[in-house]
Amino acid sequence: MKITFLGTGTSQGIPIIGSTHPVCHSDDPRDTRLRVSILIRTASKNYVVDCGPDFRQQMLSNQVDRLDAILFTHEHADHTAGLDDIRPFFFKHGDIPIYAHKRVVSELETRFAYIFETVNKYPGAPGVAVNEVVNDQPFQLDELQVTPINVYHAKLQVFGYRINDFAYLTDVKTIAQEEKDKLKNLDVLVVNALREEPHYSHFNLEEALAFVEEINPKRAYFTHISHLLGFHEDVEKQLPENVHLAYDGLTLEVK
Repeated sequence: MKITFLGTGTSQGIPIIGSTHPVCHSDDPRDTRLRVSILIRTASKNYVVDCGPDFRQQMLSNQVDRLDAILFTHEHADHTAGLDDIRPFFFKHGDIPIYAHKRVVSELETRFAYIFETVNKYPGAPGVAVNEVVNDQPFQLDELQVTPINVYHAKLQVFGYRINDFAYLTDVKTIAQEEKDKLKNLDVLVVNALREEPHYSHFNLEEALAFVEEINPKRAYFTHISHLLGFHEDVEKQLPENVHLAYDGLTLEVK
């Protein structure tokens, strides 16, 4: 299984429109961050976690020619706004399976009503096959075992996903012990680390590091990163040996 980081930025991406912050003018390509998403490749399938406003660009940049499912973490625009751009995949292969909490499905039905329409549907609209994700109910994506991880983004419920011995958590501020117990013996943990200053709905760097220490994966990567965290090169030097900042285009080999 290969994991590619399609985007590692926060909701505004980096650079932010009109910003004079030094990180937004960095010459290091690792400091340019699209909205957060990953691509999971197996020998024959491609899966994406979240489908934000940069989805089209991410698919083109990574030469993705098929899409077998989308897993959604939650309904915020930086995780869902690119749903219409599944059309080329739909035209090739038909309805694209989506996996999400029933609340998220309801939000998508409101925002993208034409995609979910069943009567007099516009012929150019894509289609999806809905699969509800329920906490404590693992499911299969072909050979992959997927376990939902229930976390909170301030007061909003968000799903992370454990896939075999890889786990992807974004927009986390709090997580119950019973959910942490689902993250034992990980090879790779990906989790959000927004900035150094505390934030009301995201782990800051200190909280993310403490979480990694508690979960104790073999390797950890931080994502959903703000320009306020600092330059990639500088932050990377300060991290423990097995902890890294992810960056757009980084690909990992995971069991």
